[in-house]
Formats: sequence, C-alpha cells, structure tokens
Amino acid sequence: MINIKETSKSYGSVKAVEDVTLSINPGILFGLIGPDGAGKTTLFRIITTLLVPDKGTVTVFGHDTVNEYRKIRQFTGYMPGRFSLYPDLTVLENLSFYATIFNTSVKENYSVIKPVYSFLEPFKDRLSRNLSGGMKQKLALCCALIHNPRLLVLDEPTTGVDAVSRKEFWELLYELKNTGMTILVSTPYMDEAARCDRVALMQQGRIMNEDTPVSILESYRVPLFEIGSANRSDTIRVLRKIKGIRSAYLFGHSIHAASDNPESNELWLAQLLAHEGIQDIRIRRIPPDFEDCFIEAVEHKKYI
Repeated sequence: MINIKETSKSYGSVKAVEDVTLSINPGILFGLIGPDGAGKTTLFRIITTLLVPDKGTVTVFGHDTVNEYRKIRQFTGYMPGRFSLYPDLTVLENLSFYATIFNTSVKENYSVIKPVYSFLEPFKDRLSRNLSGGMKQKLALCCALIHNPRLLVLDEPTTGVDAVSRKEFWELLYELKNTGMTILVSTPYMDEAARCDRVALMQQGRIMNEDTPVSILESYRVPLFEIGSANRSDTIRVLRKIKGIRSAYLFGHSIHAASDNPESNELWLAQLLAHEGIQDIRIRRIPPDFEDCFIEAVEHKKYI
C-alpha cells in the first residue's frame, strides 16, 4: 500500500502539492487526473523518491520515501512525462543500459517486457530519436519495466501520442496489472479516468475527490443539460445570469449547463432562455462525464 499523509511541496511561493492525504491499495491501476499544473508530477516524484516533501510523510509498501529511498527504487519503475532516454542509442542499447543499472539483463526479464517489447523488437537497431511518439513511449515503458518492479509509476504516458497508440498503451497496462503489479498513472485526459480501478481528481495541488470511476460519476447529483446554439457566447452569458444555473461552460461544439433545481427539465430551461431573448436552441438532459465532474468540483471548491 502507498500511504500519503498531509504531504505538501512548494516551489518558492507556488504550492505544487498542498496537504494531500491519500491511500492506494496494491495490485490496482490508480489514476491521478488533472490539468497541467495540478501537481500530479510533483506528487509522483515524491512517491518515487525523486523529491523530498516539505512536510508530511509518504510510505511505499511500508518504506519511508525519505529514509528508505534506496529500497523503494529497487522495486519501482518510473516513466517521466518527457521522453528522457538517450536519442543516440538504439532501442536495444537503451534497454540494455537500463537493465545494467538494475543488475539484470534483457534476456533475464524478457518475459516481463515481452507484451510491450514485441512492438519494438523489429526496430531494436533503430536510434531512439528516429522512433515515432508512440514507439518512444513503448520504449520508455520497457525501460521502466526491465527490472520487474512491483510498482510502476507513469507520468502522463499518453500525452502527445495518437489515438491508436493511446488505446494500445492502455491495453498493455491492463496486461501488466493482471500480473499483480501496482500501477499509478497520471493524465490530463478525462476520458482515461474510466479506464482505472480508482481515480483521484487533482487541482491546484489538492485532491478534490477519490473513488471508483463509477462512484464519482454517480456522485454528480444535479441535472445537466446539453445546449446547442448558433450563438454560444451570448447563450453562455445569459445562462450564467439565470438564477438556478450553477454552471455553464463550452463543451466541444455545445454548451453544458448544470442546474441547482433537481426538478428542472428541458422546457423549464428553454422558457428561461426565451425570456432573455435566446431562441432557436436545442436542449437535452444528459448524464455527466468526468470533465463535468471535474468542473463541478473545481467551481464549488470541493476538496477532501
């Protein structure tokens, strides 16, 4: 288990992580969801012993990250958000180098990396700088796995890769989790939250919610409407002035609006908008997704 208790980390006046308390059970795929600057990378670097917290304690499988960092590094695999392997080494040379650091070899742990390395092996003699974005991510994952870690920490592993590579990457994570490995993954993509066993929503260094994906979606209790309008800017401006509308924001090519009134419906909202001169709109009530849950938590300052 990973136990984080009242942990904070600041960079000057910027509070990157603020009083975070969190427990993560072993053997699960845990997602840390939040936008850039939320504090995800800082929290992961504390867990992986690369940063010392200003206050609070973090233990990983019973080991303190400050006093027992050497033990934690022996069973932890870490993949940073930015590609950090050697661009002038080949795929196999990079992998062999990382294996040597952990006193092992590609041959010894081939079975561990095989689900990922099978995509790369045809290109094992190619320089890593000449790989595609998706292939670079797979190589970085292989290097994080080469010593068969109990804990795998992945910082925004799918950022900047195409949709197909994202899908392949998550399928690989499921295979790894099925071996009993504990996996922590951070992402700014709200749609990836549903792929995790448990998720924590993070903003401005604080945890806003932590639960299963299904429970977080079910916790969204207010009516939510999707509104199509030819003049979205005027429609949002009017919505934000209407009493009973708790939030209104652009969502793709439409507008999402949440109501404080549990009895509200499409007709009620259409009449309110028509009274303010907004007509020729399309309204339907919809279930929330993770982005709606995140916005609700941010706008109403919901922290745990």
